Amino acid sequence: MDAYAAIEQNRLKYLHLNQKKLHANLYQGLQDAIVAGDTSAATIGQRIILPSSFTVGPHHMVQNYQDAMAICRWAGYPDAFVTFTCNPQWLEIKRALLLRQQPQDRPDLVTREFKIKLKELINDIHKNHILGRTIAGIYVIEFQKRGLPHAHILIFFTEDSKPHTVEDMDRMISAKLMNSKTNKLAHETITKCTMHGPCGAAFPNAPCMEEGKCKKQYPRKFQSETVTDVNGYPIYQRRDTWHTVLVHGIELDNRWVVPHNVYLSTKYDAHINVEVCNNIRAVKYLFKYVYKGHDRATVEILRQSDNATEGNVVDIDEIKKYLNCRYVFASEPAWRIFKFDIHERFPTVERLQYHLPNQQMVLFHDDDDVQEVATRSCISKTMLTEWFKTNQESEVTRSLTFDQFPQQWVWNRKLKRWTLRKQGFAIGRMYYTHPTSGECYYLRMLLNCVKGATSYEHLRIMDGKMHDTFKDACIAMGLFADDNEWDQALEEAGV
Repeated sequence: MDAYAAIEQNRLKYLHLNQKKLHANLYQGLQDAIVAGDTSAATIGQRIILPSSFTVGPHHMVQNYQDAMAICRWAGYPDAFVTFTCNPQWLEIKRALLLRQQPQDRPDLVTREFKIKLKELINDIHKNHILGRTIAGIYVIEFQKRGLPHAHILIFFTEDSKPHTVEDMDRMISAKLMNSKTNKLAHETITKCTMHGPCGAAFPNAPCMEEGKCKKQYPRKFQSETVTDVNGYPIYQRRDTWHTVLVHGIELDNRWVVPHNVYLSTKYDAHINVEVCNNIRAVKYLFKYVYKGHDRATVEILRQSDNATEGNVVDIDEIKKYLNCRYVFASEPAWRIFKFDIHERFPTVERLQYHLPNQQMVLFHDDDDVQEVATRSCISKTMLTEWFKTNQESEVTRSLTFDQFPQQWVWNRKLKRWTLRKQGFAIGRMYYTHPTSGECYYLRMLLNCVKGATSYEHLRIMDGKMHDTFKDACIAMGLFADDNEWDQALEEAGV
């Protein structure tokens, strides 16, 4: 933990000390500065406080969320949600412990073993198709306050593998105890790892208890057949078979079983919660849960000098805000020091940069001469301008919109040009722009619709007429409605 704290603090210190060295400004803003006679790079540009390249920073998490939504746009909403939690009692960990050591003494062993099993689990899901044939997947690593890593996995199935009926759900997911005589290994795993609680009146101090009730809604009701509620969440089959297991001196039955896949739970001997997501209403909850960020520990100190008249001070330092209440336990430092991925997804998402004419992003240092920066040949080459150029040179590419382009073409970042894709597949995602951004927002709307554009002017041509602005072109295409309808309604009411 001390080593990782030093590593992260060193990275943050570098960003803090180099805030003035790297500036970013729109190309148009750079030209305006030259016209005004200001050629000092230290006086123009915007500050980068905590860039998205800083892993698990707020901007990093937001970009991953947007990438996940791009996959959701292409593949549809997720079909299954899997939570895989590390089991510190795995034999591989216990065999590697030294004399008188406990699993909590060796977060390096726990982390490495979980990474190995997670890789195998992802292989079972996406290559062996244990749950069904998949077309996309996302997972994010989270660390519990008790120190165990666990993964949240979203799975997108092909159309023929989607769980359309309750029979499909029952084949994939079980919420019942197994027979100890016919399936001993599954019975042992479910008893040790997949039972909730106990909680309730017998254990009022359980972590899941809030205001005297279990926030996970256990024990569930007995259910003769699997059904779905009004919100689309499945209510799994939990028959009253009179089978019970003893957990902490309390007999638990099928009402306490966490939904799981019998094969995966038995193979990995761990808590693997599997849920079906068959309604669009659940998507927001899933992505919010996956990308909610790190846990935080808050301590409030009240002083007699504090009073309400002093007001609240708003902290705009993103680095300080990131460190404020940061909670770190041993498994996360081990994971990060080993450079294990904190997030993975497939297929690849290509982030597409777009901009208004002469308003592309430019990076430069304090000691750079702005005149020299503005004349660099690479400044005029961006993803968007090279897309225009590729469409001018080849008619084959004119059947694709800008966000569809990465499916068949690859952006060469070094040469700054598009090359024909020879293998693989990628989904294009244009960076988010708020509707109040004006022409940039309307440009983004046109890039989503117009195929094979060869220039900015081409984007504004609708029905043989070139419109003055991107907004007018959007209205002509029917993407937006103008105010004429309301003006006519008011005039009619006045008459």
